Amino acid sequence: MPGLLDCPRVETFRLRFPPPSRRELTLGTGVHAIGRDAAGQLALVDDPGAALVLLCADRRGLWLRVEGACTVHVNGRPVRRMAMLRVGDAIYVEGAELLLLGAQPPGEREVPGLFEPDARVVLRGVGGRCHGRSFTLDRPRLVGRAPECDIRIDNPAFAERHARIELQGGRLLLRDLAGDGSVVNGEAVRDAVLLPGDQLVFDAHHRFVIESPGLPARNRNTSDPGDDAPEQPVSSAVTPAGGTRRLPWLLLAALLLAAALSALLLLVPAV
Repeated sequence: MPGLLDCPRVETFRLRFPPPSRRELTLGTGVHAIGRDAAGQLALVDDPGAALVLLCADRRGLWLRVEGACTVHVNGRPVRRMAMLRVGDAIYVEGAELLLLGAQPPGEREVPGLFEPDARVVLRGVGGRCHGRSFTLDRPRLVGRAPECDIRIDNPAFAERHARIELQGGRLLLRDLAGDGSVVNGEAVRDAVLLPGDQLVFDAHHRFVIESPGLPARNRNTSDPGDDAPEQPVSSAVTPAGGTRRLPWLLLAALLLAAALSALLLLVPAV
């Protein structure tokens, strides 16, 4: 992966390994090889040739590359070759879950007001039944099982009024209402200050991302690698850029050809 070590600005990540160890690995600049240790548990390995996945941190964020025939999923979606990761992602390597965490737990950070009163902030569903839906946060939003909730989680074990998300004093706040807590960027919290790019998980698999056009996101989406993404093969079925502009010229050429054929037929004497 050429260029991945040219990393003047890199965010620090933490990688939490599955039970029983639940140990954490700090991921800084460079390439980190994750494989099996002598006990068969996932661990950092010195030999990249023995890696199941490579985690590559550069100025664009954190990339995952699958090595060999290893089975890898990110948030339940299969990864065949590469994926860009965000804080809060659940990475499953041959069935074992790794959690990608930020440098600081979201419940502990102090963030000044970032949002204007009329800022456009949305909560976009990226997993679960709300996948693909967006909820504007120009007013407080309730999360829970009750019919009046804006974001309904249809699970009898889920609280009727689980949490509230609201803008207050230029800050976006997650407030716990039931004492059950939520998951923000892979960590269990009750109350937290949210930033663009933060990933929220309710009831284990309902995933949402905070987005605010005009403000830089802290974490990029795995499905939106950005302009700096490595070059990927383009399907021949995709219409090339500018293809719609060529269509009028094709129509004009067809019309001119039809007119020429009509004129030719008129000039040919009838038999």
